[in-house]
Amino acid sequence: MSDDILLSARGLRRTFGTFRAVDGVDLDVRRGSIHSVIGPNGAGKTTLFRLLTGILRPTAGTLHFGGEPIAGEPVHVIARRGLVQAFQATNIFPRLSVRESLRAALVSRHGRTRDLLSWSQPAMEQEASALLDTVGLTRLAEEEAQKLSHGDQRALEVALALAMRPRLLLLDEPTAGMSPFESRKMVQLVQRLAAEEHLTVILSEHDMETVFGISDRVSVMHQGRVIADGPAREVRANSDVMAIYLGSEA
Repeated sequence: MSDDILLSARGLRRTFGTFRAVDGVDLDVRRGSIHSVIGPNGAGKTTLFRLLTGILRPTAGTLHFGGEPIAGEPVHVIARRGLVQAFQATNIFPRLSVRESLRAALVSRHGRTRDLLSWSQPAMEQEASALLDTVGLTRLAEEEAQKLSHGDQRALEVALALAMRPRLLLLDEPTAGMSPFESRKMVQLVQRLAAEEHLTVILSEHDMETVFGISDRVSVMHQGRVIADGPAREVRANSDVMAIYLGSEA
């Protein structure tokens, strides 16, 4: 495997009875890239993400991250190696303030969930403040997570994932339900993380304008398989993609 490949899957498969949700997927994600995985509903994207993060064990195939096998490893082991998916902040710490939510995530990363004194350590406060600044939530630091706008909640979701210090961040529909203004802010944040923080991003997104405007590479799934993979411009012009996925939008 090439040194510039951070994540590599070969023949990855997950079956549920006779149904093949992911059917022999090959995938290479380059370091520092924004790699989108797209496809119609039921294409297998969510199952693929769950295989990558360890929520599901593959039925067959191999999966390597940073050159090491991770297929079938527990979620927390994969996360500590640096492969992290952003989950909805409001399902995690809805009644905590934005700053308190980040403190809790940082304490968890350090393995000190029972050490309440660690919450006030200057280094942890500095890291929380830096994360707030990174995602543009400094002005909302003392607001309860559940009272944030949808766009700001998604930004907090990203900040909580960043608290784990990922090398690869998975984002599932990051602009879903957002206004055009909020979507632009999220796209800018993802681009900045990749460019300035050298973070690798795997993105699942239905907004084709976002996908082809932000991605270095795009993989298209259909019925559990990857039917096209390559630079965004090439994939957009692929006749199979236009026929199966993009349809009239093409």
